[in-house]
Amino acid sequence: MARYTGADCKLCRREKMKLFLKGSKCMGPKCPIEIRPYPPGEHGRGRPKETEYLLQLREKQKARRIYGILEKQFSNYYKEANRRQGKTGENLLGLLERRLDNVVYRAGFAKSRDMARQMIRHGHFLVNGHKVDIPSFLVSERDIIEVRPKSIEDTPFAVARAEAGDRQVPAWLEVISEQMRVLVHALPVRQQIDTPVQEQLIVELYSK
Repeated sequence: MARYTGADCKLCRREKMKLFLKGSKCMGPKCPIEIRPYPPGEHGRGRPKETEYLLQLREKQKARRIYGILEKQFSNYYKEANRRQGKTGENLLGLLERRLDNVVYRAGFAKSRDMARQMIRHGHFLVNGHKVDIPSFLVSERDIIEVRPKSIEDTPFAVARAEAGDRQVPAWLEVISEQMRVLVHALPVRQQIDTPVQEQLIVELYSK
C-alpha cells in the first residue's frame, strides 16, 4: 500500500504551520517549525509570488497532509464529494472527517492520525462488533467504534484512558473513555470541523 515515508515535520514547515502530525512533539519546544519557521530546501527562505493557483494548491496540499492522504485517494474523495448534493467543499471535509483513522484520533485514542492508522491496521478496533483494519473506512450515523477487548489493556490505550478529557471531542461524536468506545451520533457538518482549511480554494483548483 502506497504511503508517505518522508519526514512529517518537513510537511508542516512546507505549509508554514503546525499540522500536528507527530502528536505530543508538535506541542513542545523541539518542534522543528518553532526552530525553522520557513519551508525546507535550498530556497525555503525565499518569497515566491503568491499566485491564485499557488494559494489553491497549498490549501489542497495542506488538507491532504493533515488527513494523511495521497494524491489519487484525495482526488477520488473530491469526485465523490462533487457527485453528492450540497456544497462540494463541505462534502469533501465531511468525507475526510468520517475516516476511521480520523475518528480514532478525534476521540483521543491516538496522539496523531498516523498513530491511529497503525492501530487500525493492527486490528485493534471493532466497528459495530466487527473487526475493521482499513483506516479509510467511512463511519456512518449510529456506528459504534470500540477497542477490541484483547487490546484494551495495551499501553497506548491505558494512556488514552488516563488522559481522557485532554482533547476536545467534536459534537458529532461521544466518547465513553471507561469502555474505550466512540458513538457516532450524526454525520459531521462544516460548523463542527475545526480543520484549518479553506475548502472553497480546493474546489476552485479542481474546477479548472
